[in-house]
Amino acid sequence: MSDLAQRLQTAASALEQQFLDKQEIIRLLLISTLAGEHMLLVGPPGTAKSALVRQFAHLVDARYFEYLLTRFTEPNELFGPVDIRAFREGVYTRRIETMLPEAEIVFLDEIFKSNSAILNSLLTILNERRFANGSKMVKVPLLALFGASNEVPNDESLAAIFDRFLVRVVSTNLDGYHFQHLVTKGLAFETARSSGEADQAKPLVSASELHALQRSFDAQRMFGEEFFAKYKGLILQIRAEGITVSDRRVVKLLKLFAASATLEGRDHANDSDFFVLKHIWNQLDQTEMLAEIVGPVVDRYYQEHPSERRLAAGGASLEEILAELTLIRDLLTSGQPLSDIQLFSQLKNLNEIRAALQARDSDTARRMLGEIDTLLENVLSSSRFG
Repeated sequence: MSDLAQRLQTAASALEQQFLDKQEIIRLLLISTLAGEHMLLVGPPGTAKSALVRQFAHLVDARYFEYLLTRFTEPNELFGPVDIRAFREGVYTRRIETMLPEAEIVFLDEIFKSNSAILNSLLTILNERRFANGSKMVKVPLLALFGASNEVPNDESLAAIFDRFLVRVVSTNLDGYHFQHLVTKGLAFETARSSGEADQAKPLVSASELHALQRSFDAQRMFGEEFFAKYKGLILQIRAEGITVSDRRVVKLLKLFAASATLEGRDHANDSDFFVLKHIWNQLDQTEMLAEIVGPVVDRYYQEHPSERRLAAGGASLEEILAELTLIRDLLTSGQPLSDIQLFSQLKNLNEIRAALQARDSDTARRMLGEIDTLLENVLSSSRFG
């Protein structure tokens, strides 16, 4: 594994320590940045959308720009004020220093509330990495732009900007199972933020390194014929379900697969990288269908390669796995009524922990496997499954 990949995984682990049950979103943040693509986070207020991007930006030595958009936001608030001195001389230009056109990581909250003047400039930045500053086209050093919204836009005038986000992620409130960890981590984060510690995170990777990687990114070398065959099958199946995936997006998604492999220290993509396809929906009601199409392919890969499962590869210690197992066991044996969705979710978590432990050869791991088997047997033999 390259030194850069190791540092990126360290950054992911640091974020996972702060934000509970956001592992997949964190992984997609990193992958999008590596690939030079843009990502949209959709969810209700208070689901850590802005905090997550902000903390990610602290771990990258890059120029960062953030803004909350409203329908009253003016272009000069994002792109810089008009240069009055130049204007008096008959030249229209903006002072873009420290503004969005000079940023390398950008976060725009409530992005779909912006007006047409802002949207048109953003489209050029997102598509071409260029900004029209008066009569000059300025090259934008943007690595990735992250947008956030409480809802998916339905207005046709917003379709173009929505399409430029290759990755779309849903960020929701945590369920009751995570309540204890949520409170613990939340209080720790609030304490760190009030003391200023949250803003003093040491950068683990530089923008120049990421730019260099993007310039040398030869994604074509990372795929084999078998991978392409499976990718074709998945795209055809997704399209058959009425989920639109343009040819342009089909090609761009290859960059995300390659970035996922790079993040894991691999020189080739494999079936586990297909998880990205769960996040190419156009409407929220398509998320479940994509999970049903893509999930079995990814799960099958991890069943055949248990040592590569995210819980194992992500650096979780046996103590952390034990703590997770304890929480699940307490929940399943507490007598608390659970919905079918909650129950099956915890059973899936148990199976993932089981697969991660199978890749570890130690007495503790074997003992924990025995506890899981006993717990599964007790739950499955209950009257609910009779």
